[in-house]
Order: sequence, then C-alpha cells, then structure tokens
Amino acid sequence: MNAVELVFLPTYGSWLNWIEADFAALRYFALNGTDHRSHDEQNVAIPAYVRRRNARAQPKVNFAVGSPIRTWTDYPFKAA
Repeated sequence: MNAVELVFLPTYGSWLNWIEADFAALRYFALNGTDHRSHDEQNVAIPAYVRRRNARAQPKVNFAVGSPIRTWTDYPFKAA
C-alpha cells in the first residue's frame, strides 16, 4: 500500500518545498562557476555532489519553527 499525503503549498511558498533548497545547493556546488568540457564531465560532477551530500545527510528538524504555517497544520512536524 502506498501512503500518500497531500498538503497545501501556497503559490509563492516554494521555500516550503524542501527539494527547492536541494536544487539550489546542487546548482551552486556542482554547476555554478564550472566549465565542464562535455556533458560527460557534468554527468560525473552531479552524482558526485549527490553522493557527498547523501553521505553527510542528517534529518531535518526544527524547520521553520516560528513560521505561521505551524499554527494551521502539523505537516512540518511529521516531515523527515
């Protein structure tokens, strides 16, 4: 059985979607300021960054503690 939980995200609330922060970090650390000679070099750099980030991953806790979103939903408390 697949457990799916739908949550409301405001139109201009991309900061609530944690993948946005990961995409920004990927762009900053693996792509910005680089001069990859080929797609193959770039295709090596991106997984290397992802492996490094995953090896140092920690649970996200205390996300947006003072945010008003916590007054109307408990979703952020259950997030990993």
